[in-house]
Amino acid sequence: MSAIKPFIYFSLVAFGLFLGIWLKPSSGVFNNSSPIDEAISLAKAAYVDTINEQQLKQTAIESMLANLDPHSVYIPAKDLAESNEPLEGGFDGIGVEFNIYKDTILVVSSINGGPSQSAGIISGDKIVKVNNKIVAGIKITNEQVMKLLKGPKGTKVSLGIQRRNKARLLSFEIIRDKIPIYSVDAGYMIDAENGYIKISRFAETTYDEFLARLKKLKEKGLKNLILDLRGNPGGYLTAATKITDELLSDKKLIVYTEGLHQKKSEYFCEKEGLFETGKLIIIIDEGSASASEIVSGSIQDSDRGLILGRRSFGKGLVQEQMQLSDGSGLRLTVARYYTPSGRCIQKAYDHDIEGYESEVYDRYKNGELAKLDSAKITKHKAFKTLAGRTVYDGGGISPDIFVPADTGGHYSLINAMLQENVLRNIAIDLNEKYKSEFNSLKQVNDIDAAWKKIEKEAEVLVNIEIKRLGFTHKASPPAVKQVLLYVESVIARLHFSEEGFYYIYNQKDKNIIQALSVFKSKKEWKFIE
Repeated sequence: MSAIKPFIYFSLVAFGLFLGIWLKPSSGVFNNSSPIDEAISLAKAAYVDTINEQQLKQTAIESMLANLDPHSVYIPAKDLAESNEPLEGGFDGIGVEFNIYKDTILVVSSINGGPSQSAGIISGDKIVKVNNKIVAGIKITNEQVMKLLKGPKGTKVSLGIQRRNKARLLSFEIIRDKIPIYSVDAGYMIDAENGYIKISRFAETTYDEFLARLKKLKEKGLKNLILDLRGNPGGYLTAATKITDELLSDKKLIVYTEGLHQKKSEYFCEKEGLFETGKLIIIIDEGSASASEIVSGSIQDSDRGLILGRRSFGKGLVQEQMQLSDGSGLRLTVARYYTPSGRCIQKAYDHDIEGYESEVYDRYKNGELAKLDSAKITKHKAFKTLAGRTVYDGGGISPDIFVPADTGGHYSLINAMLQENVLRNIAIDLNEKYKSEFNSLKQVNDIDAAWKKIEKEAEVLVNIEIKRLGFTHKASPPAVKQVLLYVESVIARLHFSEEGFYYIYNQKDKNIIQALSVFKSKKEWKFIE
């Protein structure tokens, strides 16, 4: 049996997320004959038409797991490696971020340290040939591009590149290598005292990424920290506990897990943390799940910091990944996890997976995302934090400070335009036109000054697209301003990676603005260590 690694990840088909705590991966081959095997054999021998035996077996397994809980899943052998990539911290490929722009593969950026960067591929390059085959103007899809560019480490791929201001096609031969997948998207100082870190998932490399960012912020004078876990679906339990250990003092309990066949396992702080003092605010929302809820629940129960935002998803189950004989795998729920006060925040599922997956959408319909409804919280069992504050189990982590979602014009207009991919295209067009100006910027906080010079032009382009798409009824002046902020943020991403995006976009984020206000309030911190 291979080493087991606790995993807290989340599977929510309607959101395209994958929540679930699991214990990575162990072998478990089951060869005993069963009524299922007998039924499939009989069907294969006697059914009126040809049957797909493998598909029947997969359907049987999926149906079985669906009757257990929403997070126990079957993963076919062909999909297993790819499903692990976001958590294992990397994959094999050439190392570019790309968009399909006007039916052409446009390089957004070459990943730092990757083979494409080493070969000289730069932002704005257009990939028109792959291994001497034309890939532009053929209505290529993202999936097809990935198949062309990804491949085993050490293999070669030749690219034909069209570069701005170059008359002829440039040729590159790139040797594929391990490409890192980063899970800490941003870490910067908002001002002289307040810092911000954004974690998108809890992967193998997350703790090291987090620690590196935190050290840099401490060197710059960090006194108060905003940890943004919005939309974070979870990941490895170990990453969550190690990060929490940097925030909690003494030998405090972080979390414990327990199941019928899994003995109680407790996870305590083991060392002196890098940020045990100083004000801490964790931002969560309905997309924060599993490992995100462990960090949030531990900080809340220990009265170390404040939780701000909206009620989290409510995923309190632990999965273990098990290998089957054909190379496929099961992620099977083997335990529940409990916050230090003893609460399990798993929401009800009652074997109704469709209802379970639509529950977050129900929050939108019943108005919970716009207005705090304490009745939905107090119906659960009450627990006490170390300082005696009341918290509840079931249904997720409820924030100490509620911040409503933007369910109005800003949200709907941006989403509608994102679905049409026009905002990214406007950003790319403007970046191409003013590339020399943007390329000359030395740091991300120079973006605003450069943006102000082209903002009027950007507004004209945005309004043209709003009219073309028939979204004029959604385009209030504040909504258009938010759209323009998004376009500026995308340009910042092109030059300063994800951190650039968040640095610009967070300037108008009401959760961040509220958190900065709370840091100044004495009243909000009276129960906090």
